[in-house]
Amino acid sequence: MRFNVVIPARYSSQRLPGKPLVDLNGKPLILHACGSARQSGAAQVIVATDDARIQKACEDAGVRVVMTRADHVSGTDRIAEVAEREGWGDDALVVNLQGDEPMMPPADIEQTAALLSAGADMSTLCTPIHDLAEFLNPNVVKVVADKAGRALYFSRAPIPWNREAAPSGLASQQDFHGALRHIGIYGYRVGALKRLSATPPCEPEQLEKLEQLRALWLGMHLAVGVAREVPGPSVDTPEDLKRVAALLKS
Repeated sequence: MRFNVVIPARYSSQRLPGKPLVDLNGKPLILHACGSARQSGAAQVIVATDDARIQKACEDAGVRVVMTRADHVSGTDRIAEVAEREGWGDDALVVNLQGDEPMMPPADIEQTAALLSAGADMSTLCTPIHDLAEFLNPNVVKVVADKAGRALYFSRAPIPWNREAAPSGLASQQDFHGALRHIGIYGYRVGALKRLSATPPCEPEQLEKLEQLRALWLGMHLAVGVAREVPGPSVDTPEDLKRVAALLKS
């Protein structure tokens, strides 16, 4: 199975300015993600950015960079530009790995690509939820899939909802059996990627602020797999950076 990994990267970040280049145990954050991607068996690992500082840091480390337009709204759009410029065919496979995921296991990257082999348009991963607070947290995205592993819906709301276990409403819910936390890594067939990027945001996506809902709204087959290895935390804040640094050292 041949697949490419593209890591979209922009310099600006409200909560952690210059995030791709912040130091994490002696090297820029984004290079940790590049390292995981290189170990996944990908044919190519490409960083897609519009920032010359990111370009230099990656190329100095031997990572290929494709400079993209600066007006992209999302990483998906940035990756679609790379696919177009590289001339990848509609059946080519590409994995979107976020540059702020320094602890994404290489096995999970490969798994995301492998889920596309049965003909899915897109793929992603999840992991079981083991904590009620996590289930009720709107910052934790939940996913429900059918028996074949095809995504039915993603939400910030607690789904699936056990009505009988919450007689007094939200605060009384005690059951999170079967709930799955979505992991933000995506695989695409390039044809589906181009279609997704060319489609304006849909209403469910705008309400939930979840781009993957556009794929479901378009009727795409989005395969969901339970991650082989539970990823470590992503880096969004200075506190996250300290926590991940400690985990990597240990």
